[in-house]
Amino acid sequence: MKEQGQQGQERLAGREQPARREPWITPYLRMYSGRFALYLILGVMTLLAASMLMFTSGFLISKSATMPYNVLLVYVPIVGVRAFGIGRAVIHYVERLVGHDAVLRILSKMRVRLYRILEPQALFIRSRYRTGDILGALADDIEQLQNVYIRTVFPSLIALVLYAAAVIALGFFDWTFALLIALYILILVAVLPYISLILTRKMDTEVKRERNGLYQKLTDAVMGIGDWVISGRSADFLHEYEQDEAAVMHKERKLRAWARWRGLIGQLVVGLAVVSMIYWSGGQAAAGQIDYTLIAAFVLVVFPLADAFLPVSEAVQRLPEYRESLNRLERISGGGDGSGEGRAEGRRPAGSTGRKGRRSEDLGGVSVSPEAIAGAASSAHLKLEQVRFAYVAGDSNSVDGVTLDIPQGKRVAVIGRSGAGKSTLLKLIQGAIAPAAGAITINGMPPADFGDDGIPRIISVLNQSPHLFDTTVANNIRLGRPDAEMEEIARAAELAQLGGLLAGLPQGLDTPMRETGQRFSGGERQRVALARVLLQNTPVLILDEPTVGLDPRTERELLSTIFQSTTGKTLVWVTHHLVGAEEMDEIIFMEHGRILMRGTHAELMDREPRYRNLYHLDCPGD
Repeated sequence: MKEQGQQGQERLAGREQPARREPWITPYLRMYSGRFALYLILGVMTLLAASMLMFTSGFLISKSATMPYNVLLVYVPIVGVRAFGIGRAVIHYVERLVGHDAVLRILSKMRVRLYRILEPQALFIRSRYRTGDILGALADDIEQLQNVYIRTVFPSLIALVLYAAAVIALGFFDWTFALLIALYILILVAVLPYISLILTRKMDTEVKRERNGLYQKLTDAVMGIGDWVISGRSADFLHEYEQDEAAVMHKERKLRAWARWRGLIGQLVVGLAVVSMIYWSGGQAAAGQIDYTLIAAFVLVVFPLADAFLPVSEAVQRLPEYRESLNRLERISGGGDGSGEGRAEGRRPAGSTGRKGRRSEDLGGVSVSPEAIAGAASSAHLKLEQVRFAYVAGDSNSVDGVTLDIPQGKRVAVIGRSGAGKSTLLKLIQGAIAPAAGAITINGMPPADFGDDGIPRIISVLNQSPHLFDTTVANNIRLGRPDAEMEEIARAAELAQLGGLLAGLPQGLDTPMRETGQRFSGGERQRVALARVLLQNTPVLILDEPTVGLDPRTERELLSTIFQSTTGKTLVWVTHHLVGAEEMDEIIFMEHGRILMRGTHAELMDREPRYRNLYHLDCPGD
C-alpha cells in the first residue's frame, strides 16, 4: 500500500497534461448516425411526396378541364393525389418523430455531459464562472446546439439532395433549361445564404453576447434585489437595464428587417422560376415534347421545392450563434478560467484539472482498494509535505511550502486574512485540485486516488453558506447519507442540538424548510447543515468559516455544539476569528500562502504578540 501511495504521489507531483477536448457536435452525429440517416431519407421523401402531390394535382386539374368522356381516364391521378396527400402527412409525422427523438436524446446527453464537467469543479465553481454564464450554458447554449441538427444541418442536406434531383429530372427533358433552374436554386441555397451570413455575422454575434450580458446582469440583480431596493437605486437599475435591452432590440430589429428583405428576394427568385417554368413548359407543349396537361403540373411542382430551398439562408445565418454557444461550452469543458481566492478571471489553474477529469485521464479512476477506502473511512491520517500550488503558471503560489501532519482526531485551526491561501489549502486536502509540488496523502495515498465515491466517505465539509433545499428538514439532513433511517436522522439532529427547534415545529422533521431554508435563522440553518455532516459520519470534518454572519452569542453556541458533537473526529477549521481557538490542538497562521506562526493557543499567546493582540481584539472579555 505504501508503494502504491508513493506512485500516486509521483503522478500528482508532476504537471498534468490537459485532457483532450471532445467536440460537442460530431460525436453525436456518429452516435445516432442511423437515426439521422433515416431522418434525412424521410425528409427527402416528405418533400418528394409534396412535390408529387402538386404535380399530380396540376395534371388532374388540366386533364379534368378537357372533360374526359370517362372518369376512368382521371382515376389514376385521383388515386395519386390521395396517396401523395396522405403519404406526405404520414411521412412528415414519422420524420418529425425520428428527428426529435434523436435530438432530444442528444440534448439529454449534452446536459448530462455539461453536469459531469461542472460537478468536479463544484468546490471552486463560484470563483471560476459567473452564475449567468452557467445558467446561459444550461438554458441557452445547449438549446442552440440542438438547433444545429433540426434547423441547419438536415434542412441544408435535404435541400442539396433535392437540388440534385430537380436538376437531373429536368435534364431528361431539356438540359439547357435544367441549368437555368440550377442557377435559380444556386441563388437560393448558396448565394443568398452567403450574402446573409456576411451581412449579419457580426451583428448576430453581438446580439448573442449582449443577450448573455443581459442574462448575467439580470441574474446578478435578482440575487441582489434587496440591496438595490434598500439603496434606493432600483429605478436606476431598471433604467440602465432598459437602455441595454433597447440597444439589443434595435440590433434584433435590424436582423428582422434583413430577414424580411431576404425573404422578399427569395420569393422574387421563386417567382422568376415559376415564370420561367410557365414559358418553358408552354414552349415544350407547343413543340409537342410534352402533353399540354403537364404545363400546370410542372409549374405547381416549383412551390413545394421552394419550401426546401428558402430556409437554407436562415439556417446558414444561425452559424455565428452556434459558434458563440460552442465557444462558451468549450471554455467550460476545457476547465474554464482559472481563479484563486480573490481572483475572478484568468487562465487555467496550474497543475489543476478537477478531480474527475484528472483521474479518468491520468489516474485511470479509483486506484486504491475498497479495503483502503473502508480503512480511511474509519481513521484517516492527513499529511501535507512542502505543498505548493499556483492558480496561474508564473504567478505567486496561493499555497507555498505548507507542511502539516494531522493524525486522526487532531483539531487544527487555520487562520489568516482573505487571500492568505486558506480556501486553496482546503481544496488541496479534498483532492479538488492537485499540488504543483510536494505531496498530500490520506493514509499514505493521494486524495484523488480515492475517487469521487471515496472522498465523501472520508471528508465532509461545513461551510459558511450550505445550501438547504426547498424540502423537509429530514430530507435536507438525509443528504448526508441517502439511505439513512428516520431514527438515524433524528439522532443526528439531536447531536446538532436541534431538539428544541424541532419540538416547536408543526411537523417536526417533516416540516418544509422553504427555498434556501429561509424559514429558519442563520444559526438554525447551520445546525441543520451540521446534522447533515454528522449523519455523513466521516472521520475528517472541514469547517470552512461556518460562523460567518452569525451574532457573537449564536457563534459561540454553534461552535460549542460542533466541538461537543465531533469528539474523536479530525477537525480542520478555517476561520478569520479566534473565538474557540483554545479548543484546538494546533493553530496555524497563514499569510501569502505560507505558515507564519503555529502552535497551541497557549503557546502562541505566550510567544507571539501579534496573535495575542488578535485574540484580545476578537475576545475582549477573555
